[in-house]
Amino acid sequence: MSHEMFLKRAVDLALDGVNAGVGGPFGAVIVKDGAIIAEGRNNVTTSNDPTAHAEVTAIRYACEALETHQLDDCILYTSCEPCPMCLGAIYWARPKAVYFAAKHTDAAEAGFDDSFIYQEIDKPAEERTIPFYQVTLKGHLSPFQAWLNLANKKEY
Repeated sequence: MSHEMFLKRAVDLALDGVNAGVGGPFGAVIVKDGAIIAEGRNNVTTSNDPTAHAEVTAIRYACEALETHQLDDCILYTSCEPCPMCLGAIYWARPKAVYFAAKHTDAAEAGFDDSFIYQEIDKPAEERTIPFYQVTLKGHLSPFQAWLNLANKKEY
């Protein structure tokens, strides 16, 4: 199958999701060695899970199917340019490539504008719309120290 065919499958998943009333207009497919190993579509509103974006869902299914936390030999196809959250998940999953159909500006025109998130990232934590406050606790670095000292850790 070609990149266009896998990308069309992602777009079809998005359209099917909208028509079925299960979420926003987003779909994703993960491919390994020329075969689809996982699919996902947006189901934020039906699952009451704000992280249930198509790309995150497909990544979860692919990792489960492959019994790994990284997708370095995989390609992700998504109906739309990923949002900041999905972009972060993609970088943690480490696929070898991402192909997308619609641009994030197309999503914004349909009411899915994530530009404010990019603006929030650039602000100092305490000046964000949802303010973030660091509270330093005694021992707050102990989990990291334990990790550094762990002999049999599985790095990622």
